Amino acid sequence: MSLPALQQPQWPDRDRLDAVARSLEALPPLVLAAECDQLKGRLAAVARGEAFLLQGGDCAETFAGSTADSIRGKFQTLLQMAVVLTYAASVPVVKIGRMAGQFGKPRSAATEVRDGLELPVYRGDAVNGIEFTRADRTPDPGRLLEAYHCASATLNLCRSLASGGFADLRQVHAWNQDFVAGSPAGQRYEQLADDIERAITFMHACGADPREFRAVEFYSSHEALLLDYERPLTRVDSRNGHVYDLSAHLLWIGERTRDPRGAHVEFASRIRNPIAVKVGPNATAQNVLELAEILDPDEEPGRLTVTTRMGARRIREALPALVEKVSASRAPVVWVCDPMHGNTVESASGMKTRNFDDVLDEVAGFFEVHRALGTHPGGIHIEFTGDDVTECVGGGHRIAESDLSYRYETTCDPRLNRSQSLDLAFRVAGLYRHHLSPALPING
Repeated sequence: MSLPALQQPQWPDRDRLDAVARSLEALPPLVLAAECDQLKGRLAAVARGEAFLLQGGDCAETFAGSTADSIRGKFQTLLQMAVVLTYAASVPVVKIGRMAGQFGKPRSAATEVRDGLELPVYRGDAVNGIEFTRADRTPDPGRLLEAYHCASATLNLCRSLASGGFADLRQVHAWNQDFVAGSPAGQRYEQLADDIERAITFMHACGADPREFRAVEFYSSHEALLLDYERPLTRVDSRNGHVYDLSAHLLWIGERTRDPRGAHVEFASRIRNPIAVKVGPNATAQNVLELAEILDPDEEPGRLTVTTRMGARRIREALPALVEKVSASRAPVVWVCDPMHGNTVESASGMKTRNFDDVLDEVAGFFEVHRALGTHPGGIHIEFTGDDVTECVGGGHRIAESDLSYRYETTCDPRLNRSQSLDLAFRVAGLYRHHLSPALPING
């Protein structure tokens, strides 16, 4: 029996869709099953409280934005945030990009009306174009193939950056040269980089040169939304006969598609990748426990991540019951905070934005709940870009509402810029240190 699949495009040409699916089935996998297993092992360490997860990238990737400079900027920002968290909070950081596949977006309505003309809503570049014309907005299965090729190019560059010298810790100063002078967060990062450089120099003098200083592990993730893309990239692993979705290392199920009796949850239950589920403030502990039973019946550490998106005003009241009851069940989930989606507001000019203080307050509430319950705050999942955009207000290098129109470039939701992302990393590092040792100052 076919299960209901929400948020799927209405493809006008089913024969063309079938041809695209056959083409995707014949293409090489984007990631390896062994890499998915490796990530599951790293996430198991997060579940045990031995590591921290940093997941982030674009709200919605675009084909036009899949350039070397854009990819490098996001990768570099993720690296800088990870360095801050690793050094300032003294915790290993698992780095997962919201990259190389985030080309589809769930939407609250199927159509959009402008000046009396009703057209399909923009669902991401993997489905249709953002321009408000009938040609652009008509879903085109051929875009699924273009999404694959853009994802492949993104992953190739990220792998080269991760292992080809760019991620060498001796480059910590070089990652910052382009914006340190004008950014308070960049200046603070530069001081931390001085400390790291001295520590590495000392270790080299002692004859130590660990491989971990010269390369990083990097994993990819996206929402498993477009099942017509995910299913053809699902393969049986020759090592063990298990099934993996090899479009990414980690796939997540969104708040809108997490129905336990829906097609997305059923699909995720059949693959061996690490899986995440987004839950909002109206989710109950029973909802999460039911999903855990379906998605992780063997209670395998690292298999299931629960990403909460509550909003700053709701997290302190909505999260405790979930964490307390799920922890009591002994389900070994990784708890992650998405402080972005619950804090979207409309500015006076009508532009969607987020306030940096609200983002930080939700993360602080996340840590407070886990500290009170004696559980591990496993990580953060954020939307950011490596570019100097003006989409979220606030931050150390303050952006006002009147600045939003200066560089508002997102195709969907507002993202933190590089300076705001680094600022958040320093704040999270302080919260983590305080979680481990309450006597320490949060910003110390």
